[in-house]
Amino acid sequence: MTAPVLFHLAFPVNSIAGARQFYGELLGCPEGRSSESWVDFDFYGHQIVAHLSPEETGHKSTSEVDGHDVPVRHFGAILPMPEWKVLAERLRAQDVKFIIEPQIRFQGLPGEQATMFFLDSCGGNALEFKAFEDMGQVFAK
Repeated sequence: MTAPVLFHLAFPVNSIAGARQFYGELLGCPEGRSSESWVDFDFYGHQIVAHLSPEETGHKSTSEVDGHDVPVRHFGAILPMPEWKVLAERLRAQDVKFIIEPQIRFQGLPGEQATMFFLDSCGGNALEFKAFEDMGQVFAK
C-alpha cells in the first residue's frame, strides 16, 4: 500500500509568536519542530512552515472569481461540510475579518462549494477554506 501524498508549504510571517497564536490556537493546528525563525504546523495532515520574513508578507494581487476579488496567492484546506461550518462560526466568534464571507459559490453549477477567505494576523497571508456537499465535485467542470 502506498502512503498518502502530503504537501509541504513554507510562507512568510512577521511574528513567530503571532503564527503560533493564529495557526496553533485559532485554527487548532498542532505545532511540530521550530526554531527562533520558523515553526512547523500540522495543517489538516499536511506540513506548513511559517518562516520569519516580514519583508515578504502580505498579499498583493486579486483575480475575479464568481463576482469576487480573490487573492491570487492563497492556500487552505477542503474540509467536510460540518467541519467547515464549525470553523466559520469559530472565526466569526473571534471577529476574524473576512475578505470573502462564508458563502456558497457556483450555486447550482458543477463545482458548487462553500468557501471563505481571510488573512492571517501574522503576515497577511490569504487563506481559503472550502467544503463540498459532494466531494465528487472538487474537480467538476
